[in-house]
Amino acid sequence: MKHLRSDRKLSRDKDQRKALFRTMLGSLIMHEKIETTEAKAKELRRKIDRIINKAKKTGDEKKKLAIVRNLRTFIPAMAVKKITGEFLAKFEKRGSGYARIIKLAPRKSDGAKKAVIEFV
Repeated sequence: MKHLRSDRKLSRDKDQRKALFRTMLGSLIMHEKIETTEAKAKELRRKIDRIINKAKKTGDEKKKLAIVRNLRTFIPAMAVKKITGEFLAKFEKRGSGYARIIKLAPRKSDGAKKAVIEFV
């Protein structure tokens, strides 16, 4: 049964899914806009909201170092550097909803639903 299970499996095992979202999160942070399938975009939006909320909690230096160490398990080092730097100034007043999903036409080869995910 699927009670209280909210994550999509995307036809991958745990390690493949973790690697997929690590690279997608890094690409989204570095490029601020990526094109992917609709299901991946919806799952990515949930994850990016959590990561930005964690990054926003950097107050004093000790807390910032602990949060940066924790973020490196989810996203690449260059993305951590960008997200803890000037990137957070855009989202200071916003509580959540940092990314938007724009639906596109289906992919011609297999008909998969496509979407663009970008920061607000």
